[in-house]
Amino acid sequence: MTKIDRVLVESLDQEGRGVTHADGKVIFIEGALTGEVVSYSTYRKKPSFELAQVTQIHKLSSMRVQPKCAHFGVCGGCSMQHLEASAQVAVKQRILEDSLWHIGKVKAETVLPSIHGQTWGYRERARLSARHVIKKNKTLVGFHEKRSSYVADMQSCEILAPKIAMMLPLLAELISGLSIRDRLPQIEVAVGEHVDALVLRVMDTPSGDDDAALRAFADKHQIQFWLQSGGPDTVVPFHPISAPQLSYSLPEFGITMPFAPGEFTQVNSALNRVMVSRAIRLLDPQPGERIADFFCGLGNFTLPIARSGAQVLGIEGSTALVERARQNAASNGLSGNTKYAAMNLFAMTEEAFAMLGKFDKLLIDPPRDGALELVKSLGCSNGGGENYPHRIVYVSCNPATLARDAQILVQIHGYTLKAAGVMNMFPHTSHVESIALFER
Repeated sequence: MTKIDRVLVESLDQEGRGVTHADGKVIFIEGALTGEVVSYSTYRKKPSFELAQVTQIHKLSSMRVQPKCAHFGVCGGCSMQHLEASAQVAVKQRILEDSLWHIGKVKAETVLPSIHGQTWGYRERARLSARHVIKKNKTLVGFHEKRSSYVADMQSCEILAPKIAMMLPLLAELISGLSIRDRLPQIEVAVGEHVDALVLRVMDTPSGDDDAALRAFADKHQIQFWLQSGGPDTVVPFHPISAPQLSYSLPEFGITMPFAPGEFTQVNSALNRVMVSRAIRLLDPQPGERIADFFCGLGNFTLPIARSGAQVLGIEGSTALVERARQNAASNGLSGNTKYAAMNLFAMTEEAFAMLGKFDKLLIDPPRDGALELVKSLGCSNGGGENYPHRIVYVSCNPATLARDAQILVQIHGYTLKAAGVMNMFPHTSHVESIALFER
């Protein structure tokens, strides 16, 4: 490693790293904050940039705080705990605005007030690694170490739902006593309103003694174990079979949303409620309108839109999720004004879009890759011109792809970026969730 003395940190990047310049290169420094004077040590050199970690802080930022988690800096799950919570939101807002301008060459007419909620104990979905380390004669359960495939030795986690966080050492002890401890690499966490489910990835069949231990643990800690022996379709409930169904609710819209452990839901259910509420207010669905919800999942936005009386078409790539969405519409009494279809939205074409018919409004909620082919396909949809959807709400988990898609919507299709803002769905991490409103 190359050690460098005293540089001024100019800004933070999308990963929460300090940014400075030296010898014609951009230097990204883990653990450094804007305005600080630091020394750093480089661990990776490239022709135009270096990756480094802070070794000493000579001048502290007023926004620096003591990380709450004892594992911060070792665990790779959080990168911003050393930055005050409101400053984290401000950094994410700047990242959104910079991305929109520098990548998309667009600027929002209005900056929406940021959405944020509780900063600790919010994470209700997680994928934990489990590993029995022979040299330590110990089983570890937690997230991976930073920049490593090793599992961090964690006794707790400050962002996981408290009940699950307190269970980490207990799960490690449980797995350590199983005959398949070397064949159980992963635990999927899914917290619902009435049950907490843990999906154990089992690469061998548990023994009778293993089964007994798992049942006793589930009963004692009031959780439900599921087992996964292969791909996603092999996830089955193990104990207790009679546990309540996983679900979350959207009380403002009178909706309860059942889901299976492997199905996508937001990790932060409290903020999801606020996000859905904002999306619906921006979309402003009206009775009789025809609206499309692209990347609809199990209906997180589709059903609240349908409550307005609009006719909603939810489209998703996964046939299994589409079937779940249909079931959720039925269980909430909304089958009459919802329809669903399975389509590969990453391969959308103008012709395929036109065949869907005319829409008054769109809601787009893509994964990190964005919705490039979809937004490109609006060009000849419904004959173009006045038949364009006149309002689009775009929910994004990646400012870069939002900015790329915004450029197409604004500069090619003639939309105006009326408003955009961040939603701090993942406090203390570098993830930037945002929402944007386009009108034409």
